[in-house]
Amino acid sequence: MSQDLGVRLLDRAGLASAAEQAQLLAPQMKALSDSNRLHLLLLLAEGSRSVRELTELSGMSQTLVSHHLTPLREQGLVTVTPRGRSNVYALCCEALAGPVRLLATLAALTPEGADACCVD
Repeated sequence: MSQDLGVRLLDRAGLASAAEQAQLLAPQMKALSDSNRLHLLLLLAEGSRSVRELTELSGMSQTLVSHHLTPLREQGLVTVTPRGRSNVYALCCEALAGPVRLLATLAALTPEGADACCVD
Protein backbone atom coordinates (compact mmCIF):
# COMPACT_ATOMS: atom_id res chain seq x y z
CA MET A 1 0.00 0.00 0.00
CA SER A 2 1.64 3.24 -1.08
CA GLN A 3 -0.79 5.92 0.05
CA ASP A 4 0.86 9.07 1.43
CA LEU A 5 -1.08 10.04 4.55
CA GLY A 6 0.80 13.28 5.09
CA VAL A 7 2.03 12.20 8.50
CA ARG A 8 5.39 13.19 9.93
CA LEU A 9 6.91 10.17 11.66
CA LEU A 10 8.95 10.32 14.84
CA ASP A 11 12.69 10.41 14.41
CA ARG A 12 13.56 6.96 15.73
CA ALA A 13 17.21 7.92 16.15
CA GLY A 14 16.20 10.33 18.92
CA LEU A 15 14.59 7.54 20.97
CA ALA A 16 16.65 5.09 22.99
CA SER A 17 14.75 1.91 22.20
CA ALA A 18 11.56 0.27 21.02
CA ALA A 19 10.60 0.00 24.69
CA GLU A 20 10.89 3.78 25.06
CA GLN A 21 8.80 4.28 21.95
CA ALA A 22 6.15 1.92 23.34
CA GLN A 23 6.10 3.84 26.64
CA LEU A 24 5.44 7.08 24.76
CA LEU A 25 2.74 5.59 22.55
CA ALA A 26 0.85 3.48 25.12
CA PRO A 27 -1.25 6.32 26.65
CA GLN A 28 -2.54 7.41 23.23
CA MET A 29 -3.27 3.83 22.22
CA LYS A 30 -5.15 3.31 25.49
CA ALA A 31 -7.25 6.39 24.72
CA LEU A 32 -8.03 4.89 21.30
CA SER A 33 -8.87 1.43 22.65
CA ASP A 34 -12.58 2.09 23.06
CA SER A 35 -15.03 1.74 20.16
CA ASN A 36 -17.02 4.81 21.28
CA ARG A 37 -13.86 6.94 21.23
CA LEU A 38 -12.94 5.65 17.80
CA HIS A 39 -16.48 6.46 16.64
CA LEU A 40 -16.04 10.04 17.87
CA LEU A 41 -12.63 10.31 16.16
CA LEU A 42 -14.13 9.10 12.89
CA LEU A 43 -16.81 11.78 13.16
CA LEU A 44 -14.16 14.40 13.93
CA ALA A 45 -12.08 13.21 10.96
CA GLU A 46 -14.94 14.59 8.83
CA GLY A 47 -14.67 17.99 10.50
CA SER A 48 -15.01 19.92 13.74
CA ARG A 49 -18.17 19.26 15.74
CA SER A 50 -19.90 20.48 18.86
CA VAL A 51 -20.81 18.07 21.64
CA ARG A 52 -24.43 18.41 20.55
CA GLU A 53 -23.56 17.42 16.97
CA LEU A 54 -21.47 14.49 18.21
CA THR A 55 -24.38 13.41 20.42
CA GLU A 56 -26.82 13.49 17.50
CA LEU A 57 -24.49 11.75 15.05
CA SER A 58 -23.24 9.07 17.42
CA GLY A 59 -26.48 8.26 19.19
CA MET A 60 -24.65 8.53 22.53
CA SER A 61 -25.89 10.67 25.40
CA GLN A 62 -24.26 14.05 25.98
CA THR A 63 -22.75 12.73 29.20
CA LEU A 64 -21.25 9.71 27.43
CA VAL A 65 -19.84 11.83 24.59
CA SER A 66 -18.21 14.19 27.11
CA HIS A 67 -16.90 11.22 29.10
CA HIS A 68 -15.20 9.75 26.02
CA LEU A 69 -13.85 13.07 24.77
CA THR A 70 -11.97 13.60 28.04
CA PRO A 71 -9.22 10.97 27.52
CA LEU A 72 -8.89 11.97 23.86
CA ARG A 73 -8.38 15.57 24.95
CA GLU A 74 -6.01 14.60 27.78
CA GLN A 75 -3.80 12.71 25.31
CA GLY A 76 -3.78 15.62 22.88
CA LEU A 77 -5.67 13.74 20.17
CA VAL A 78 -8.51 16.27 20.06
CA THR A 79 -8.69 19.97 20.80
CA VAL A 80 -11.57 21.96 22.22
CA THR A 81 -12.51 25.53 21.37
CA PRO A 82 -15.21 27.36 23.33
CA ARG A 83 -17.83 28.82 21.01
CA GLY A 84 -20.60 30.70 22.77
CA ARG A 85 -22.23 28.33 25.25
CA SER A 86 -20.84 25.21 23.64
CA ASN A 87 -17.49 23.61 22.92
CA VAL A 88 -16.31 22.62 19.46
CA TYR A 89 -14.03 19.61 19.20
CA ALA A 90 -11.56 18.89 16.41
CA LEU A 91 -8.75 16.45 15.74
CA CYS A 92 -5.46 17.74 17.11
CA CYS A 93 -4.16 18.14 13.57
CA GLU A 94 -5.26 17.32 10.06
CA ALA A 95 -2.47 14.74 9.85
CA LEU A 96 -4.40 12.52 12.29
CA ALA A 97 -7.47 12.32 10.00
CA GLY A 98 -5.72 10.16 7.38
CA PRO A 99 -4.54 7.45 9.79
CA VAL A 100 -7.93 7.41 11.55
CA ARG A 101 -9.68 6.88 8.21
CA LEU A 102 -7.10 4.25 7.25
CA LEU A 103 -7.71 2.33 10.47
CA ALA A 104 -11.44 2.38 9.77
CA THR A 105 -10.81 1.05 6.27
CA LEU A 106 -8.53 -1.71 7.51
CA ALA A 107 -11.04 -2.75 10.14
CA ALA A 108 -13.95 -2.79 7.74
CA LEU A 109 -15.26 -6.21 6.85
CA THR A 110 -15.32 -5.38 3.17
CA PRO A 111 -13.23 -6.45 0.19
CA GLU A 112 -11.76 -2.90 0.17
CA GLY A 113 -10.61 -3.28 3.76
CA ALA A 114 -9.05 -6.67 3.02
CA ASP A 115 -7.34 -5.28 -0.09
CA ALA A 116 -5.96 -2.29 1.81
CA CYS A 117 -4.55 -4.54 4.51
CA CYS A 118 -3.26 -7.46 2.54
CA VAL A 119 -1.61 -5.99 -0.57
CA ASP A 120 1.73 -7.69 -1.27
